[in-house]
Amino acid sequence: MRPLNIGLTEEQRQGVTDLLNRDLSDAYLLLIKTKKYHWDVVGPQFRSLHTLWEEHYEALTINIDKLAERIRTLGGYPVGTAEGFLKNASIKEHVGEDVPSAEGMVENLVVDHEQVIRNLRDHIDQCGENFHDQGTADFLTGLMEQHEEMAWMLRSFIEGQAIQPDGKLSAEIKTPVEMK
Repeated sequence: MRPLNIGLTEEQRQGVTDLLNRDLSDAYLLLIKTKKYHWDVVGPQFRSLHTLWEEHYEALTINIDKLAERIRTLGGYPVGTAEGFLKNASIKEHVGEDVPSAEGMVENLVVDHEQVIRNLRDHIDQCGENFHDQGTADFLTGLMEQHEEMAWMLRSFIEGQAIQPDGKLSAEIKTPVEMK
């Protein structure tokens, strides 16, 4: 391959590519979990969650392609195997045969989106400060904003419910007005 001359050293590009492959891996696992929940959700919230998760997995699919293309733009190669995704991801897949309640599914996705947001914040800083790649930092900022919006939509769905220390949702919390 012809050497790239884009103002970043090989070391800088490799550092950014490593970060992007971690983000790509998280995006794939989040896509898989979102699709699984889209298929398995039941109950009174079925239609709204089924539709919302379809919107989310469509956006995730587009972002996965953009992440892979950004890696290629920098001269790297994207992770492309399930083993690679599992090895590089910070979030975990939903293993086992248990199917959470609709609210449990929402909470699991909120936790994952919030983890992705924290990772992206860190990767944005590293791209700009450590690797001097403002283009990738800007690209990741756009992805982070999308995850922030998805997390907000999901949190809004379970607003008014408390999370117990074991991570399960408890009964709806009453506001001070409702307690009177």
